[in-house]
Amino acid sequence: MPYHLREINRRVRSDVRGFLEESDEVYHKKVSGAAEHISQRARISPVVFLSGPSGSGKTTTAEKISAELQRRGIRSHTISMDDYYKTIDPCTAPRSETGEIDYESPELLDTELLREHFSRLESGGEILIPRFDFVRQVRSEQPPRPFRLGKNEIAIFEGIHALNDRITGQYPQAYRLYISARSNVEDGKEICFKGTWIRLVRRIVRDYQFRGNDAEYTMRLWAGVRRGEKLYISPYKESADLLFDSSLPYEVSVLKNLASRLLTEIPPDVPRRAELCELVRNLELFESIEPALVEPDSLLREFIGGET
Repeated sequence: MPYHLREINRRVRSDVRGFLEESDEVYHKKVSGAAEHISQRARISPVVFLSGPSGSGKTTTAEKISAELQRRGIRSHTISMDDYYKTIDPCTAPRSETGEIDYESPELLDTELLREHFSRLESGGEILIPRFDFVRQVRSEQPPRPFRLGKNEIAIFEGIHALNDRITGQYPQAYRLYISARSNVEDGKEICFKGTWIRLVRRIVRDYQFRGNDAEYTMRLWAGVRRGEKLYISPYKESADLLFDSSLPYEVSVLKNLASRLLTEIPPDVPRRAELCELVRNLELFESIEPALVEPDSLLREFIGGET
């Protein structure tokens, strides 16, 4: 469902604290609903597959779902599928159209090992979780981590390829969850702020706040990120048992305070310049909300900083 610019601005002007509180409550109800669905499927399979594109709030949402599961007597363990990357061999690695190594490709994952581990966990066996050294782009020499599920426990495999049929298609009994900021903002009948822009602005702010990267750096990566999403992530979202919309109706009003300056400092030769200029203009359509008003446990804290 889209959000409406006039209603957002009206709520910001008339009752900003109530607006934030109601929006967060809607998000928390979604988290509770997802936990309930997962708990019901746990009787069939102890494995959950969680996917979503960059800037979706997967980390925070997964943590909050885990907390809800704990309240239902189910302990969850999140396993990053990033640790299943194989040592990258430049001679055999998949390549993009430009000839560069395609770091978004599922071919870089150890698919056979993942399938073996899914089966072992479902049958109550132990697995040895590998570790990947992202600095050197090799499987780590550190010993793998032994892991076995106990009673009333589930394993959440989180990664951008978690719904890819080539990797997880043989396990239809597992619960499949897709998380993304899916709602656009409309002004009348026109879209004035796309869900993909919400994710982009989230990432620009997070990269600057936590990783020391300026907005130009993030924008230059974004074309490759979007290419990977369209090829390897989005085509599989319809296989999910639940499409979780992580967007918040108030977040653009908050993010503009942190992103506007960063965006205007991007040089004119950056890719997707026309889209960037439109994004900057449309940010100004939103009434502003001070980041300090955002609750410490809000999903948005994953991107702007503070408690989550």
